[in-house]
Amino acid sequence: MKRRVAILISGRGSNMAALIKAAAAPDFPAEISLVISNKADAPGLERAKASGVPTLVIESKPFGKDRAGFEAALQAALDQHGIELICLGGFMRLFTAEFTQSWYGRMLNIHPSLLPSFPGLDPHGQALRAGVKLSGATVHFVIPATDAGPIVMQGAVPVSDHDTGDTLSERILEVEHRIYPEALRLLATGKVRIDGEVCKTEASGASENFLISPVVARASDLTDR
Repeated sequence: MKRRVAILISGRGSNMAALIKAAAAPDFPAEISLVISNKADAPGLERAKASGVPTLVIESKPFGKDRAGFEAALQAALDQHGIELICLGGFMRLFTAEFTQSWYGRMLNIHPSLLPSFPGLDPHGQALRAGVKLSGATVHFVIPATDAGPIVMQGAVPVSDHDTGDTLSERILEVEHRIYPEALRLLATGKVRIDGEVCKTEASGASENFLISPVVARASDLTDR
């Protein structure tokens, strides 16, 4: 039986759309049963409706600093729809430790950097300022600390000297759309387990390809041109 998944969004729902598309495959082990937004004007709501996924708005603004009150309303909706797993897709609301602990091992988030490097806001800018040659995206379990849970899957991309925050973001977004559904597949099929503070999987292993950046041309390559 397919696992019932809720996706929580606050904006356009780009990763949400990738998850919905993947889950439409007959052999995908999870179904997107509900999309919840804490903002009524989130563009992702219309994208979800267009895909036939039920949506719900639970405005966080009226709760102010009462995070526990908001989470009680959220939990009631999750219970009502029989949700087993949660995927955060650009959900701009921090959870209490109590909520994250109650969903420990069942709630995923994706962050556009190779964690533990560059957590928090502006990860693309952080990567460019640090001068790294590789960046990427990380799917991880949610814990009370921000962007710090056990890592389920990562994907890397090269960083060019000519990159801006926007161009790097676009390149990483392609990786996000690839790894998030695969990470959910691992979780939904029980191939992920948390061992202490790290995540271990029964996946087939890492890619055999190396990703090196920058690629330096050899003298022989130049003379051949």
